[in-house]
Amino acid sequence: MRQYVVLAFVFLSVLCSVPVSAAAPAAPKPSLELARHLTAIAALAQSAPMVTIPAGSFLLGSKRVDDDPYGQWTQFDDTELPQNRVWLDTYEIDHDELSLGEYLAFLQLRKEHPADELQKLIWHVITIHSVSDQALTRWPALYVTWHEAKSFCASKGKRLPTEAEWEKAARGSNGNLFPWGDTAPDNQHAMFGQHHMHEIPILAPVDSQSSGQSPYGLRHMAGNVAEWVQDWFGFDYYAYMPERNPPGPTSGRYKSLRGGSWKSNPIMLRTATRSGSPPDQRSATVGFRCAKSAPAVAHEPK
Repeated sequence: MRQYVVLAFVFLSVLCSVPVSAAAPAAPKPSLELARHLTAIAALAQSAPMVTIPAGSFLLGSKRVDDDPYGQWTQFDDTELPQNRVWLDTYEIDHDELSLGEYLAFLQLRKEHPADELQKLIWHVITIHSVSDQALTRWPALYVTWHEAKSFCASKGKRLPTEAEWEKAARGSNGNLFPWGDTAPDNQHAMFGQHHMHEIPILAPVDSQSSGQSPYGLRHMAGNVAEWVQDWFGFDYYAYMPERNPPGPTSGRYKSLRGGSWKSNPIMLRTATRSGSPPDQRSATVGFRCAKSAPAVAHEPK
């Protein structure tokens, strides 16, 4: 039953992550050889442009379907019900998921080390799988907590997108089932359904797979890494959310995640499917992209 599956996904990152508390020790200093690679990966980073999403309404969530339990249009669970037509003011959102190169460059500026899990992953894929610095710089950032994602966006004068902003950017104004339309996912549209015996992520470059882009041209809004958004995860929020610029619940236990990841089944790639995770969780399946509000337009007095 799909309504129970969401609870399993809330804890998905437990399978391939390590919880981190506010009092967690600082990340260890990398070895000299790893530090050399981290510096090279950061130096190769290229920033993605932002895309302007125009003001207007869009279909958020799903209509209830009770007669087709395994159909693509059937709600994943009740958290995406009811469907609402929601108005959002103009905003901007990153064209691509934040790259690993950009995130490592940010840490270097702050004189901070990557999380231990990320250091071990990078060292493993370099030494065992011969992945180059040039390839790693285009990976999506991963093993990033919600707090760290928020901090990165703030350092760039941005913020995490609200859940509603993320969904509009992913599906357009008319409620696409997937970012590219209503056809089922395949490996030309998204990186998903991958499994590695040692839980090594199987990722696509953040600037790849344009065939799976959203109506606004954004890439990897389905698969690759799931993405943190600003909101607390509200199980019944759609039942009482405001019709204009919904900010999400004021409190909660989990932060919302959207888009599914390289490990996900196709149902998690639907633009309406929702999930969540504790904000201090790190996971090989989770990254992010940033957004920002459009500047207010000054009107001359009449």
